[in-house]
Formats: sequence, structure tokens, C-alpha cells
Amino acid sequence: MMKIDDIQRYLQEESMDAALITTPDNVFYVSGFSSNPHERLLGVMVFKDAEPFVICPLMEVPDLKASGWTYEPIGHEDTEDAWEVLAEAAKKRGVPLQKIAIEKSHLTVERMERMEQLFEGAEFSRIDEKLNSMRNIKSEDELVKLRKAAELADYAIEVGCKEIAEGKTELEILMAIEFEMKRKGAEKMSFETMVLSGPKTASPHGTPGDRKIQKGDFILFDLGVVYDGYCSDITRTVAFGEPTEKQRVIYETVRNAEQTAVDLVRPGVKARDLDKAARDVITDAGYGEYFTHRLGHGLGISVHEFPSITGTNEMELQEGMVFTIEPGIYHPDITGVRIEDDVVVTADGVEVLTKFPKELLIIKG
Repeated sequence: MMKIDDIQRYLQEESMDAALITTPDNVFYVSGFSSNPHERLLGVMVFKDAEPFVICPLMEVPDLKASGWTYEPIGHEDTEDAWEVLAEAAKKRGVPLQKIAIEKSHLTVERMERMEQLFEGAEFSRIDEKLNSMRNIKSEDELVKLRKAAELADYAIEVGCKEIAEGKTELEILMAIEFEMKRKGAEKMSFETMVLSGPKTASPHGTPGDRKIQKGDFILFDLGVVYDGYCSDITRTVAFGEPTEKQRVIYETVRNAEQTAVDLVRPGVKARDLDKAARDVITDAGYGEYFTHRLGHGLGISVHEFPSITGTNEMELQEGMVFTIEPGIYHPDITGVRIEDDVVVTADGVEVLTKFPKELLIIKG
């Protein structure tokens, strides 16, 4: 497993004895094993000079083996102290554990204190940045999965648009989308699907409910689909009935801002420059105060992952990075509009994975 080898080289270079990786998405990335352990212990322990193991609930060991994990599986029962099981398995490797790398952004204080008890005298350091840098550049195999996830997301928007009708509720449209995604073979949605209408579009993270669609509404879809472990994330805003001039202006401003940022994507450009380019378009149009969030975020196994595309991020884009571009204007007296695409940095520019049209779609009803 190349990712295990990469982590072992990192441990050797940094003079660390072992690493414990506990975020379920990172466990999947490193081992190929996907699990939602709930409150139970799940982790991959990688050693500088010994074979790794995955620790998981005993009932999931058959699934771990079926996932292709070829090293030792360590299962713990609900009646056992899983941390003692972990410590005992680690000690059997017969190597000193004086320096251990952990995901500090994930381990709770309680779990950290438990590790300090069981690995007495050990020093603990972060492996978060290493894992972020590994996941930041996608392989061609990962891009194939991301393209398929994006294709399903495009279709989900199409389904949603066809469901729009006067008197139908946001939740009714949402349920139709998710049913069709399951029928199409999606594992699950990447996050809670959003279908917002009318004044509710002015809330960037609004909650769909029983509001009935009315003529004159803008309707905002924000959704994503998981395909073979990889996520998509798309937002489109459409009009039900003829929009007002103010609604049109806001829509075209957001579309222009989004496309301006997309066109800027290429290796060497700083993440902050994308945010600034989109934000300048919106600010120059007089709506700066209504764009209240970052431009985008990394995308892959997690729907929100490294890096964050903000106006302060000095990171230079690299070929193989995948992230979202999603400017928005949220005017409580007019409408909310957000347009979001998933993009890949290519050798000389950008590939846009989400392809549902961005021209203002007016649904007559």
C-alpha cells in the first residue's frame, strides 16, 4: 500500500516511531477501509520499522478484510477497553514508542489523556499537515471517481428542476432528488441536501421545510453525491416564473464572479487571488456586504477538506488539486443566489467537473 509506505518514510524522516490515524476519512484514505465507528475506536497505526495494523470494532473485522487490508486486523469487543487493546497490539510490535504522531485536530481531550496514560513518557506531535498534503493532490483514479460523483450531482439538479411546481414544498422536491440518486446507484448524499425557496434563499445554510413554491421565487439547490467514497458538491439557483430586474442583476453578478474565479485557476495562482477576484466583482456591483463566506473549500473523500479558499490563504494552486468555487449574494429583501462548481487544477488551467448550465434557468410552471 503506497500510502502506508509514504507515511513510513515520513516517520523515518521526522524521527518518529509511529503514527495513529483516527479520522474515519483518513483511515479510508490510508487503508481503503470505510467505517462509521460512532463512539467506538477506529484507527490505523503505522510504525516506522514494523507492520501497521487497523483497530476497529470486532464486528467490523470481516468488512476490514473484505476492503483489501492485507496487514493485521485488531478487533475490540464492546466489553473491552479499546485503548488497552490498542496499546497491547502496539507493544507487540516490539519497537520503542517514544515519539508518536497523531491527528490533533481529531483526538478529543479524553482520548488524548488516555494515550498519555497508556504510552507513558511518549511525545505526541501532529500528523495533520502531512495527511492534508497527501490528500491535497488527487490521483487519476481519484479524479475518475470525482468526475462520476459530479456527473450524478448534475443529474440531481436536473431532477430537482423538473420537480418544481407551484404549491409543492421544498421537502417534497428534496425527497424526489434523493430517491432518484439512490435509484442511480449513489452511496449517499455528501451532506444534508438543501432546497430553499423565496426569501429562504438569503440564508446560506438554510433548512428545507414545508414552504410551498410560489411564482416569482428563486430556488436554490445545494447538494452533493458520494460515489465510491468520493464527494461532489454543487449549487445552482433557478427562477420559478419571470424574475424581477433586481433578481436578474444579483444572479448575473454572482455568475460573473464565479466564472471570473474559475477562469483564473491554474498552477501557481494563490488561493487568495481566486477569492479576491470573485469578491471584487460582487463588491464592485454594490453587493459586497451580502457575500458572507469564503469562496470555496477542498473536496475529495470529505465534502469539506483542505485547503480553504479564502482571501488570506497564500497557498499556491498545484496540478491535481480539487476544490469548490461558490460565491453568493444573500440579500434578505430581494433574493439569495449561489453558484458552485467543483474544479480540478490541470497542468495549464482548469477542468470543471460540474457541468449543469449556469445561465439563468427560468422555469415557467
